Amino acid sequence: QVQLVESGGGLVQAGGSLRLSCAASGIIFSTYHMGWYRQAPGKQRELVATITSGGITNYVDSVKGRFTISRDNAKNLVYLQMNSLKPEDTAVYYCNAEVTNYRGSHYTYWGQGTQVTVSS
Repeated sequence: QVQLVESGGGLVQAGGSLRLSCAASGIIFSTYHMGWYRQAPGKQRELVATITSGGITNYVDSVKGRFTISRDNAKNLVYLQMNSLKPEDTAVYYCNAEVTNYRGSHYTYWGQGTQVTVSS
C-alpha cells in the first residue's frame, strides 16, 4: 500500500520558518518525481515546488528565494524548508509523488496534508 505522510506543519509568525517532511512508503522512492502542493481556504490546490528523481527543482514564483525542496532517497523523505513565511502562505500543504513506468502508465499519489498557519 502506498502511503505519503506529511509532518512539520504548525503556527508561525510572519517572517518565521518551518520545515515540512513527507515520508513515503510502498513506492520505489528514488524513481518518483516528488512535489509539494498547497490549498488555502476557498482556493484551488496549487503547485508549490517539485523535485525530479534526478534532483532538479522548480518553484512557483511566489515562493522562489524563500522555499527549498529537497529529498533524501536513503530515507524515503522529501522536505520543504519554508523561510520568510507570509500570511498568504497559510494553507494545507500536501505531498505528491508521481511516476511514469516503462509501459507508459502514469501514477500519482497524495498525502493527507499538514496545516501551515502564518499569523500577521
